[in-house]
Amino acid sequence: MRAAFIEQLGPPQNIHYGEVPAPVAGPTDVLVDVLAVSVNPVDTFVRSGVFRTPVDFPFVIGRDLAGRVVSAGPGAPGFRPGDLVWCNSLGHGGRQGAAAEQAVVPADRLYHLPPGVDPVEAVAAVHPAGTAYLGLFTHGQVRAGDTVLVAGAGGNVGSALVTLAIEAGARVVATAAARDAEYCRALGATEVLDYRDPDLLDRVRTACPGGVDVLLDTSGANDLAGAVELLAPRGRIVLLAGARSRPELPVGPLYMKDCSIRGFVISHATSAELAEAAAAVNRLLAAGRLRPRALERLPLGAAREVHHRLEKGELNGRRVVLLPSLPAPSPSTTER
Repeated sequence: MRAAFIEQLGPPQNIHYGEVPAPVAGPTDVLVDVLAVSVNPVDTFVRSGVFRTPVDFPFVIGRDLAGRVVSAGPGAPGFRPGDLVWCNSLGHGGRQGAAAEQAVVPADRLYHLPPGVDPVEAVAAVHPAGTAYLGLFTHGQVRAGDTVLVAGAGGNVGSALVTLAIEAGARVVATAAARDAEYCRALGATEVLDYRDPDLLDRVRTACPGGVDVLLDTSGANDLAGAVELLAPRGRIVLLAGARSRPELPVGPLYMKDCSIRGFVISHATSAELAEAAAAVNRLLAAGRLRPRALERLPLGAAREVHHRLEKGELNGRRVVLLPSLPAPSPSTTER
């Protein structure tokens, strides 16, 4: 079986493309023919060792897949050969990744793809959307009528945050690059503010006279001093980006307003939390409300190149999906 894999943690150059042993499914697993694999920032964190998680070498990289069921174990009811399915939690926690011709998925982490949904478009959306759901509802406790501030709303996770918050009945104020303003408004944001505006904090205060109930910053800047000032009483900040950021925490104003800060990474989500998020993701996929803004299809053997581009910041909100069915790239970009 061909796969994109590493034999030690490190830079993108460590990614190989070649033969690895075919996966063997256990009694509660499902064997899946992989149709498409998305590439996410978290994949680079695992590959590099920034996010520490159990890894067995050779380690197939990648987190998300869309595919077709080959077989299901006796402890994996509800899945039949030929079913179209998706998963967004491989490649960490001792599980091999998705960037291969076949993958084994625990049944409690595998979900049916809604009828009529394109697997390639779906796999590009499920990780950002799952992250957004957990950030908003599991950790941010967003309710109808809340004011939600999404910083970086033009990106993949940011746009999913806007979509899910609007569906829940929240009012969304977004910050984004000026070029993304119309896109964010089309998603449902009430106000879209230019994040480069030197008077941004004042403009947020004007847009949110009662304060912000939940604030999520997808950029990883995590300006906690400014964020705490913007919060309504008992407001919540959810940290979901910025692995290397070290912001100053204004402790006094935070606790004087009964506010809180929650941090989370989707890799720590329980299977029950992921399943709850998956139900919401599937509902929006079926309704056509979760679509990648820009999608690039490449062969599975291009994984190293894509990791390089992602770490250099060259994708700019663009989603890359790797397809095992496409011909492999030239030998200059692979090693095996």
